[in-house]
Amino acid sequence: MFCVLCDFFASSASGCFQRIQPPSIAHTMSGIVFKNVVKRYGTGPAAALAVKGVSFEVPKGTLTTILGPSGCGKTTILRMIAGLELPTSGQVFIDGREVTTLGPAERNVSMMFQSYALFPHMSVLDNVMYGLKMSGVDKASATQRAQAALQGVGLVGMDARLPSELSGGQQQRVALARALVLEPAVLLFDEPLSNLDARLRRDMREEIRALQQRLGLTVAYVTHDQSEALAVSDQIIVMDHGVIAQAGTPTELYEHPASEFVAGFMGDALLLPGTVLADGQVRLGPLMIRPRRAMPAGSVKVAVRPQAWRIGAAGSGLPATLCKAAYLGGVMEYTFDTALGSILAISRDVETPLAAGNCVGLTLGSQGVSVVPAAA
Repeated sequence: MFCVLCDFFASSASGCFQRIQPPSIAHTMSGIVFKNVVKRYGTGPAAALAVKGVSFEVPKGTLTTILGPSGCGKTTILRMIAGLELPTSGQVFIDGREVTTLGPAERNVSMMFQSYALFPHMSVLDNVMYGLKMSGVDKASATQRAQAALQGVGLVGMDARLPSELSGGQQQRVALARALVLEPAVLLFDEPLSNLDARLRRDMREEIRALQQRLGLTVAYVTHDQSEALAVSDQIIVMDHGVIAQAGTPTELYEHPASEFVAGFMGDALLLPGTVLADGQVRLGPLMIRPRRAMPAGSVKVAVRPQAWRIGAAGSGLPATLCKAAYLGGVMEYTFDTALGSILAISRDVETPLAAGNCVGLTLGSQGVSVVPAAA
């Protein structure tokens, strides 16, 4: 990653990071547009297809997260936005200008890598100034802009420090300042929080979101972490084997998944077999569910998240026997044996925990339950 960043900045010497001229074509309200983009590695019928005819838009001033498991094509898409990879076919637009065949030096973008890729021998200020210097900005202006960028990410007074003298969160802020100082039309993040501990991840994702909204940045953000995507995004694009499985707002994807894959990926849902009856209700074992949208009669899958289960007295709902309990501070996590298989449920009642072997009845609340078509 360090070498990639060096190449990315080195290719900027021609001035790619200057603001582009006003576009003369459509898509001026979109920061990023992909039209039927295909990326194939190699030639011939056996060549691997990483991205398979993907189309989407990222409106200006919004944050879109490209989400999915390893190997789904999300990082390839980010690299094609940056110009580090070129599409095999299709079109890419940035800020209303077609950039399909252009390299990094001809695109007004900045990219923040997973490893941060800070130059270890340079001070914080020199790291932030590097892209400006490579773009031909004079030293006085570069210094002033770099100091302003450091102030914007809360690193005032750390100009002379080396990266090794900073915490992980501070190093990330330096990398963010280095990306922002170039005033890009589009800012790209590649798994930016994966190297941080849980608390720092939460703090930094809030800072990234607040900064994006305050400055009106157009951001494409790649992650495999569903909670991270839900927390920062205006739009989420879920990728599956090189195609878009579903795109929409965080609420739409969480509450209304379109497929088994999306339902299972968003929020650790348990997928259980159900049946849509003639009256539109869904039978799930002894439970009856009214789906949020009409479904044709037949077999379906019911996606149930742990917080959707309600624990009641034995003899009601779905009979269940507690086999394992875990205290997680604010909640109890229970694993039950049922006729539908093993079920994970979460209870906020930590004062009167259940004991292993207890028999209860499980019912479902209205939130955290989705009905999706059964995969063919």
